Amino acid sequence: METRKENQENDVIDLKELFFVYVKKWWLILLGALAVAAAAFAVSSFLLTPKYQSKAMLYVLSNTTSETSATDLQVGDALAGDFSVIAKSNAVIDQAIEQIKANAGKTYTREEIQDALTVQNQENRILVISAMSTDAEEASVIANYVAEATKEQIANITKSAPPTTLEEAEPAERPASPNIVGNTEKGFLIGFVLVLAILTLQTVLNDNIKTAEDVETYLGLNTLVVVPDFGSKKKSRRRRKD
Repeated sequence: METRKENQENDVIDLKELFFVYVKKWWLILLGALAVAAAAFAVSSFLLTPKYQSKAMLYVLSNTTSETSATDLQVGDALAGDFSVIAKSNAVIDQAIEQIKANAGKTYTREEIQDALTVQNQENRILVISAMSTDAEEASVIANYVAEATKEQIANITKSAPPTTLEEAEPAERPASPNIVGNTEKGFLIGFVLVLAILTLQTVLNDNIKTAEDVETYLGLNTLVVVPDFGSKKKSRRRRKD
């Protein structure tokens, strides 16, 4: 028993044995991967609510400055970070809420706009104002009114001409979330790895003696005679006769 324990402690994973286990259970690995992929597809398609994203883009360099001036470009790079903070400020959001209510007849809270809003710097001199909603038209409305309010606030704070609108937000034709194809692929990969992990644990934790080599490895004894198992063959012959 002490010899077997010592051998178990020093035992390493037999990669060859694992490989044959994977090959033997290939159908189980494939079935598990497909099952998780199907579950991910079903959840993404039927349980998750689609969300649409619209983007409005502003060029932060002033209309009165020269775009070829290196100084102007450096100023634009520095101001891009400041402008992103202004775009998410309460003053901009409150102004956008008022304009949406007056022109579109919809009422929003500050928290609702903040949850839907995303502001990013692109190429340092381009401000991208994005809005996400379950309604494509609503997302474009929020993005456009926040962009207009941002332009006015920037002009008031910097005492200069407002940024130029590069692109107005338009209603998206396809939802940005959930990503059905991406989630399905991730589900397939997760299922594949999960089944491999289960098979690996079963193989590593299984210390049953199966072959003559296992007797030498775990018990430290030499094998003199190996008796074939004729029981399974007899049963198979009986079944054939019946």
